[in-house]
Amino acid sequence: MLPACWRVIICLFISGELYAQDTLVKVQNKPVILKEVVVRNNLNVAAFIERIKNDTTFYKAFRNLKVLGYTSLNDISMFDKKEQVTASLRSRTKQVVNHGCRYTQVLEEQTTGDIYDKHHQFNYYTAGMYAGLFFAVDTICGETNIVGSASFSTEGKSGLAKHKEQLKMLFFNPGKKIPGIPFIGSKVALFDDDVAMRYDFTIDMNEFKGEMCYVFTCTPRADLSAGEKEKIVVNNMTTWFNINTWEIVARNYDLSYDAGVYDFNVRMEVEMAKFGNYLVPKVLRYNGDWKVIMKKRERSVFTATLFDFTPAP
Repeated sequence: MLPACWRVIICLFISGELYAQDTLVKVQNKPVILKEVVVRNNLNVAAFIERIKNDTTFYKAFRNLKVLGYTSLNDISMFDKKEQVTASLRSRTKQVVNHGCRYTQVLEEQTTGDIYDKHHQFNYYTAGMYAGLFFAVDTICGETNIVGSASFSTEGKSGLAKHKEQLKMLFFNPGKKIPGIPFIGSKVALFDDDVAMRYDFTIDMNEFKGEMCYVFTCTPRADLSAGEKEKIVVNNMTTWFNINTWEIVARNYDLSYDAGVYDFNVRMEVEMAKFGNYLVPKVLRYNGDWKVIMKKRERSVFTATLFDFTPAP
């Protein structure tokens, strides 16, 4: 729980020189840099940080795709080490929902290279993860959009299926502790005291595509030792919040880590939209390079554009 009161400390330095108009706020001993426009707007910083810390709406937006119909433009490209395209998929698909079940209709599709194997299964780990997010090749029933402890469970999964689930947790719920991913542990839990000490948190105000937003940015401190830098997973996470509704408008993040048995370097951009009371992703851009044991390295870029959302009957 937050303390009954919290102190605002104005100073000129935090991990280096601040501009004169910047203000340092400490909430639960965590320093947060406020830009001048935020100070003038009298933001309740403690409540704002607590809201970010406990936010589940970003992950829930992806869960909402399990209960809504939508059309998707899909663009996936796989690259070799010389940055030449080795396989690709361009398609337009439609998810149909009906009485608690969903399935995907392929309206148009073009492929190159070995994106599929001879059984028409994806040859690439990344493409398979994409399909797990946006495609339901077979009819799937009984899913919900509820976010709870079960949403982060790998129970009943093993091998590649388990790894895919863990990576989805990491990529689509950044900043939260992800159980079961070896060597990372709690390194992505940005608001835990032992992790937060490695980062600078900044709050600003700016427009995002015509919407005025609070902008929360998390970046590693510039003065980290070599040993501390090796513990960094989140290189940058920037989130835009609508100043009136507090809903997430967009999030960009840059994640990387080398654990020996696996490594990844991933950048993602996600833009949100509202469909009725549902917050949903409307555009997702991914640029990633990663390797897991027993699988060859994958370099890929993909974009998903979602529209024409429909409610379940």
